[in-house]
Order: sequence, then C-alpha cells, then structure tokens
Amino acid sequence: MAELKVNIGALELKNPVMTASGTFGYGLEFADFIDLNALGGFIVKGTTLKPREGNDYPRMAETASGMLNCVGLQNKGVDYFCENIYPQLKDLNTNVLVNVSGSSPEDYAECAARVAQLENIPAIELNISCPNVRDGGMAFGVTCAGASSVVKAVRAVYPKTLIVKLSPNVTDITEIARAVEAEGADSVSLINTLMGMAIDIERRRPMLSISTGGLSGPAVKPVALRMVWQVARAVNIPVVGLGGIMNATDAIEFLMAGATAIQVGTANFIDPAVTVKIIDGMNEWLDKHGCKDVHEIIGALNS
Repeated sequence: MAELKVNIGALELKNPVMTASGTFGYGLEFADFIDLNALGGFIVKGTTLKPREGNDYPRMAETASGMLNCVGLQNKGVDYFCENIYPQLKDLNTNVLVNVSGSSPEDYAECAARVAQLENIPAIELNISCPNVRDGGMAFGVTCAGASSVVKAVRAVYPKTLIVKLSPNVTDITEIARAVEAEGADSVSLINTLMGMAIDIERRRPMLSISTGGLSGPAVKPVALRMVWQVARAVNIPVVGLGGIMNATDAIEFLMAGATAIQVGTANFIDPAVTVKIIDGMNEWLDKHGCKDVHEIIGALNS
C-alpha cells in the first residue's frame, strides 16, 4: 500500500480524504456507517458565535446532477459545541475540524478564539461565504478586502492551522486566495457552493424558501477542478479541493490538479460510507500504477 500521509500546514492527515462541512453533521451521525478514525479528518457543520435557526423550509432541492441548499447555517452556537459535542469527539484518532462562520470579523474572531481553547481540535476552516451584515449582505469572500478582514481578525487570535474556504462566486478566485495567504492563512479549501436557483413551474414559485441557494454535487465538479488548478498554481500554501467528488477517480483528479487533500460533501447523502470507499479506491489506483507515495500524483498534471 502506498503512503497516504499529507500535511496541511502543521496538520498531518493520515490520508488526504476529509468531509465537507454541512454534509457530515458532527460526525457522530455517521459513526454507525464508517470508522471515523479511518478518515484523514472531518469538518463539523458550520458553527457561529450565537445559535442560528437557519432559513425557513423548504431549504433543499434536487437538481440535475446535484442539489441546492439554503439551510442558512442552522446550529446551536459555539458554546453548545464546546460543552456538548466536543466531549464526544475529543478522543477520536483522527483530525476533527470546526467550520467557523460569522457576520462580522469580530464574530469570526471570537468564535475561533473559543474553539482554539479545545485541545483536540487542531484546525478550523473559515467560511468566508457568509453575508457581511455591515456591507449590505455581500459575502466576505467575494472581495479581497472582505476576505482579508476576516482572516486578519482570526489570525490575531487563532494560533493553530487555519484553512480558509473560498467562494467560487467571484471573477478571479486566485486574487482572493492570494489575499488570504497574505494575511496568514495556512491553507485554502475550494470550492464552496455556486449560487443557483430552481423553480416549481406549477406553483410558479422558487423551490427554495429564499429563492436562491448553493449548488453542489457532480454538476459543479468541472468548475471546482478548474479553480483548484488555478489556485494551486497561484499560492504557496496547500490547497484542499472539493466540489462534486463522488468516487476515487474524482478525488485523484483533484490531487493531480494540485490539491494536497480533498473533501467529500454531497456524496455523503447518497452513500454514507463513500469516504472510506474513496480511500480504498485511491490506494488501489496508486498500487496499480506503481506509486509508493500519494505525493507522486499531487500536482502531477501533464499540461
């Protein structure tokens, strides 16, 4: 078997396969289906400083080769996580990461500071696709200034591995990636969901309660792959690739495009054991092609 260990900054993963925030709950929900310790790591659902109810229903809709969601970061807040969820996760033999969200740089920083106190949470992922309440609802992640402001505030209070999740709803994602790298991000993950919409023609109404939502699943993979390839060539920090990864072949494509690790999202809803199958499939492919170490294929695209 090939060596699968990779590093995201100071964070060592036993293999490159993680889960995407919002698709894996707190991980505990999947413990009946897979050995959580087999994963390189998993990222818990979006966590905010204060509890959030999320958006009204309906907030999910199936689309061709994908799904739309507008869940709206429903969660019970960071204190609930620290007091009730963390004790159930802290002894796992894998990396547990928290996805941190907020509506102002100060919110992000305070939430990150509280997570930093948890000894066995070695990293966070910043969701900068959240709306900036001071800026009329524009997402932090769609401007260099907005993205930089959040990363700078969090970096000042968070000493562990900091991954920044990038929005694809921008003109040039490499500019945002370079901006967060300059403010101290240890890694970037991409892509977050693409903005989309679906309509019920009988009711003449949007299928989602707030009309639009984030598109994920196989439909976004070509866009995600292109953006990962671009960003991997633009920054000097590790890239985590995600967007429509359904199997080991998809995962290997992202690694060849320059990703050091990958996240599996929508596929978890279809097959709760898909992550372990991807790890096994990756191993089989590496063995079949005579690769002794996964690093032999990271960024190895011939172009």
